[in-house]
Amino acid sequence: MLVRKWLFSLGGLLLAVSSFAQQWQMNSPTAVTRMEFSLDERGIPRYALYYKEKPVIYPSELGVSLKDAPAFSRGFQMVSIDSSYTDETWQPVLGEEKNIRNRYKEMKITLREQLAPARSFNIIFRVFDDGIGFRYGFPKQAGLDDFIVTEENTAFRLTADHKAFWIPGDYDTNEFPYNTTRLSEVDASDPRFTQHIHAMTFYAKNAVQTPLMLKTDDGLYINIHEAALVNYPAMQLLVNKKDHALQSTLVPDALGNKAYLQAPAQTPWRTIIVSDQAKDILASRMILNLNEPSAVKNTSFIKPVKYLGIWWEMHVGKSTWDLAATQVAGEKLKESKHGATTERTKFYLDFAAKHGFQGVLVEGWNTGWEDWFGKWKEDVFDFVTPYPDYDIAELSRYAKEKGVELIMHHETSGAVTSYDRRLDTAFRFMKQYGINAVKTGYVGKVIPRGEHHDGQWMVNHIKRVAEKAATYGIMVNSHESVRPTGLHRTYPNYIAAEAARGMEYNAWSSGNPPEHETILPFTRIMGGPMDYTPGIFRIKLDYWQPGKKEQVQTTLAKQLALYVTLYSPLQMAADLPEVYEEKMDAFQFIKEVSADWDTTVILAAEPGEYLAIARKEKAGKDWFIGAISDEQKREMSIPLTFLEKGKKYTAVLYKDAPGAHWKDNPEAYSIEKRKVTARTELKLTLAAGGGCAIHISEEE
Repeated sequence: MLVRKWLFSLGGLLLAVSSFAQQWQMNSPTAVTRMEFSLDERGIPRYALYYKEKPVIYPSELGVSLKDAPAFSRGFQMVSIDSSYTDETWQPVLGEEKNIRNRYKEMKITLREQLAPARSFNIIFRVFDDGIGFRYGFPKQAGLDDFIVTEENTAFRLTADHKAFWIPGDYDTNEFPYNTTRLSEVDASDPRFTQHIHAMTFYAKNAVQTPLMLKTDDGLYINIHEAALVNYPAMQLLVNKKDHALQSTLVPDALGNKAYLQAPAQTPWRTIIVSDQAKDILASRMILNLNEPSAVKNTSFIKPVKYLGIWWEMHVGKSTWDLAATQVAGEKLKESKHGATTERTKFYLDFAAKHGFQGVLVEGWNTGWEDWFGKWKEDVFDFVTPYPDYDIAELSRYAKEKGVELIMHHETSGAVTSYDRRLDTAFRFMKQYGINAVKTGYVGKVIPRGEHHDGQWMVNHIKRVAEKAATYGIMVNSHESVRPTGLHRTYPNYIAAEAARGMEYNAWSSGNPPEHETILPFTRIMGGPMDYTPGIFRIKLDYWQPGKKEQVQTTLAKQLALYVTLYSPLQMAADLPEVYEEKMDAFQFIKEVSADWDTTVILAAEPGEYLAIARKEKAGKDWFIGAISDEQKREMSIPLTFLEKGKKYTAVLYKDAPGAHWKDNPEAYSIEKRKVTARTELKLTLAAGGGCAIHISEEE
């Protein structure tokens, strides 16, 4: 690790702009990007960003507004600039690479009000070759102790009306399909963009969520998000169509306030990743690097997990979460279709043990499911009382015998106060039965009433669960939570999250269009691994319910490729074991693919169109490739130059069969085995909505 620090003299950094305005600049380590900071004659701070001398962000205002106090936004003068250089390499517990380089220049700017009470604050910039991160800091001082943030006034003045990949602003959900439009066309009230939306707290037609992916007409790719979201609400963006500007807006609490802070305090990092290659956006580790190192000292319990689950069968209607029998239009009570029974769970455990899976998730195991949906009430679940047909002691014994672990499910029904009260009891219960991983859920409106999923209160709750789980040696996978911002570096037991539109939407809605999985890596997954739950082989869902029109909007081969293209150290084989039994040759890829990696190579990428990624398994020699397409059929060339020269390999290709199509012929696939070397270039044909999964192993 190399860290150099020095203090610049203001005169040495000053660039003359006028007799009143002042400007300073800092280049990235190789001068690919450049950040400029300025104070105008009114003492308003601004920043600008350039990539290879092209403007990315025009001078944009910075600042934070407070309740019952003047804003930190104007009337400031420069006090000092402290600058440093860092070049270090660190190793994630789980990740896409074994080693991650963290290299940047930092400029810490201290500003002070020109008039009384002469408060000061900091703006810290870190300038990387792939963009910048910046945050606000508030030192403890007279006149600033406890304070309330009413808004953050960070602007992103873009250079033109860029192409945008966006979902509408909402305080409580991000489970939307993505829209691809010009920024000037953003309008979440327009039926063209809202026909698939299930908004919870929709608040402005010009609001979008981050991560926001943009592409300029001259070939720049720009990603705007945040890093290290701690003790602060999530940032969303308001689009000003007149000047192509984005304005930050924070998720409020029940009183309309945004954040409650006590000095010394700091905000999350605002991140802008930029490149003229789409591949570089996916290769960026800036968001991770802006998070703090692991706060979990003993990480031995944190492992990659491939799992099965009693889950998809409920979504397709084969079984139910609740135990109660059903009654239809005056008919007599029908037999219960409860999925989480002792017998059914043993069936999954047997299948998992036979095929080398580490875990089995069971949803609907505990009392309360018959009396919660949409009722916005507390004390629905206690997280320790199984239904009478679910013998957790016997299943714990049986799972241990089979060498497989049960994965606990804690659906809170949004009653987060109830979950907080019972958290220790729930975790002790898990450890009693040898359960070391939990999927948490936050479906519905949040309690405390008036709080939001993406507000400061819930952000603190998610961190609190990760911290407490770590003390019990438990891994956490959160659903319906705030979208990640790299916090899995600090809490590596926070192994994955949903926080986007996942696979289940294909079972009972308009579904996820074929482009969806080509956009997710450029948006939601920029902040951290996603539990997307791929692996559906029964694509047409009328098999489960005759007449059902819904289907998964991919080919079967694309489902296999998603294990590589959608990064997560937690990967589910989401379909039913009975379905996999019918296609064991294709299931072989899911059995063999890794979930933790030493090396990642982005081979080809274009948001909303296609993606191809190669990854080398952790502490092994095998490589896996995933290639996917949107609704277009396309040809793709994959050079294997990442393989070791002079060695021979065997590649097994799981491909779309001729005539495959996501809608008309989705389950048609073929498997090909061939010899390859580092000099081989694979020619792939991806069906519409299709893909290809490849396993490359070194010949002995």
